[in-house]
Amino acid sequence: MRVIQAIFLMMSLLPVVLGAQVDFAHEVVPILKTHCGECHLGVKKKGGLSMNTREALLAGSESGEVLISGKAGESLLMKVIASHDPDIQMPPKGKRLGDSEIGVLKAWIDQGVPWEAGYSFKKPAYEPPLKPRRPELPVAAAGREHPVDRILDAYLAKQTLPTPAKLEDGTFLRRVHLDLWGLLPAPEKLEAFLADPAEDKRDRLVREMLMLNSSQVYAEHWMTFWNDLLRNDYAGTGYIDGGRKQISGWLYQALLANKPYDQFVRELVSPVEASEGFGRGIKWRGQVSAGQEVPVQFAQSMGQAFLGINLKCASCHDSFIDRWKLDEAYGLAAVFSAEPLEIHRCDKPTGRKAQPAWLFPELGQIDAALPPPERLKQLAQLMTHPENGRLTRTIVNRLWHRLMGHGIVHPVDAMQSEPWSSDLLDFLAVDLADHGYDLKHTMALICSSQAYQSVTELIKEGEAGEYRYAGPRAKRMTAEQFADAVWQITGTAPSKIDAPIKRAGGGEMVRAGLLKSDLLMRSLGRPNREQIVSMRPNDLTTLEARDLNNGPILTSRLENGAEAILKQKEGTNSASLIKWLYAYAYSRLPSPTEHAVAQEALGETPGVSVLQDLLWAMLVQPEFQMVR
Repeated sequence: MRVIQAIFLMMSLLPVVLGAQVDFAHEVVPILKTHCGECHLGVKKKGGLSMNTREALLAGSESGEVLISGKAGESLLMKVIASHDPDIQMPPKGKRLGDSEIGVLKAWIDQGVPWEAGYSFKKPAYEPPLKPRRPELPVAAAGREHPVDRILDAYLAKQTLPTPAKLEDGTFLRRVHLDLWGLLPAPEKLEAFLADPAEDKRDRLVREMLMLNSSQVYAEHWMTFWNDLLRNDYAGTGYIDGGRKQISGWLYQALLANKPYDQFVRELVSPVEASEGFGRGIKWRGQVSAGQEVPVQFAQSMGQAFLGINLKCASCHDSFIDRWKLDEAYGLAAVFSAEPLEIHRCDKPTGRKAQPAWLFPELGQIDAALPPPERLKQLAQLMTHPENGRLTRTIVNRLWHRLMGHGIVHPVDAMQSEPWSSDLLDFLAVDLADHGYDLKHTMALICSSQAYQSVTELIKEGEAGEYRYAGPRAKRMTAEQFADAVWQITGTAPSKIDAPIKRAGGGEMVRAGLLKSDLLMRSLGRPNREQIVSMRPNDLTTLEARDLNNGPILTSRLENGAEAILKQKEGTNSASLIKWLYAYAYSRLPSPTEHAVAQEALGETPGVSVLQDLLWAMLVQPEFQMVR
């Protein structure tokens, strides 16, 4: 009964999406432009209704709500476009929407009004700068000298927002361990950290966690981040038939050595043999669309991974989303192509050949007469050119999002959008370059700030609108962090890895990020990595709710884990066991009520089944699954 009730409770909180996902750029945008543009797009706002952005559309008109996300049947928009009453029908004159167009809008609303990141029907006035900018740091307030805090304190003062409170030690310890190493701090480490009276213990901890003697645990955690971003995995489409090549060994060694980011990028753009799999992408079997050809994939991947630019739309036609053109996307693709590359528009050949070209010619250009390997060397130099501020802004924005829960530009692949703090973004970017493109330095800089070490922002249900920084935001554990945490607590980690790497140490716990994906990890959001994934969903899905409640893999792991804990803790009384579990799972001791409930459940001599139930009850709590 407990399992059934939990499943239905969680399912009741989730949107159910039926049917194929509507393509916003290619299906919705043309309908709105054709039928609504005269009155509600650009500078026009008839009746107080603007459709320029998702936020504006959901805000409604002078008369109130026009569209209810997820509820097409209750949305006024659907009623007026289907009406034949001349007093209310929309559009009021001209060609009416056809049945297929109405069907697209209905599915789009029912699916939650998905909208391309950063897209607006009104031409944006903002164009991101190309070259680096070194902002002047504001005067320190209240003795907070850290450069990140100086920028954010000035931001909060301007926004008349309070400074977030300092995080307590146990929660900070858990957060920084999960963020930098992907692991929970052991109970004995928690005890020692809480007992340490030194004022600099947090900064000292951050430095210690990023030192070279901690490289293995750091590298094995960050493999997950980079595997997602570079669409690398240990099994899946293309690996068996030779249509895809791993970069696992190269990537692991790069993380172990903390390879400078500019060198890291150059070796992916103009690859050595071990790193060529990223640029090669996937050679699909059979006939594919022009946008999936290997050279076009190369352009899309380079733009997205390193510049936060969406060239997928521009690989089909001039982008609806931002300023990128079809010829620019194909020009970057032609840098890679060994053969003359014909430009296709909407999958139809144009008869024109693409000329190899770089997206920002003000920094230099590609010599089209050179063979592909030489062109790639030129591209690698242009990508990492000291004046290409977009490269450094993109990676520091990704790191800020990973550590703070929300990008300075958000989503992180929409780097054409205006940041909420250009000073913070530009400072982090130039600071990275100043320190030899050392990504660990940037992580340490962020984690040593009072901003990172403050309590998470509380977001009210249904709260929407323009983002304003008010502290870090809580993040869900990745599937790999969840699996590692279960193995840590229970001592039941597997003994073999699947990643084709030379592991640095022998006795360290095998990490989920080095294993092929299983059903549990896939259901918890681990992607198949056939596409670049730079942001995993932060919300629980129906499948995840089901597998957390009664999935056989987790059930089996908890049963084996309960047996292992009882063997490991043989002779330990229930009271001590409960304190140990809470310290490991939550980095705190149980409250009197929690202790009493757990004690009643376990009794004096706990058995496997009751301990398994207690483990399950603790692991499904938001406090466990969230990095707060």
